[in-house]
Amino acid sequence: MRALTKPPRRYALVRPERLDLDTFARSTQLHPDLVRRFVALGLLEAERDSAGRLWLAPEELSAVARIQRLRAGFSLNYAALGLVCDLLDRIAGLEGALRRRPRRTGG
Repeated sequence: MRALTKPPRRYALVRPERLDLDTFARSTQLHPDLVRRFVALGLLEAERDSAGRLWLAPEELSAVARIQRLRAGFSLNYAALGLVCDLLDRIAGLEGALRRRPRRTGG
């Protein structure tokens, strides 16, 4: 019978890149309170540290650009933006699944 062993511990070699609220707000030219509102509405994903400060991944910069384009182009309120973003993500996922699906040949 084999002895039970714990899997080896894994440690991150580098800290994941993330931006604090003020840096993120400056990068997007938004007020930090608006960024907080986007997080509260679920339009952006953020993490809180032990002190309660918000940290955002650099990928969220593109989410803000999308939000700004939708708001400017369609004059949507922030609640509607969440719904539209969710629907666009769902459509992109379905289109990706359709592209990966094997094509049937005639017969």
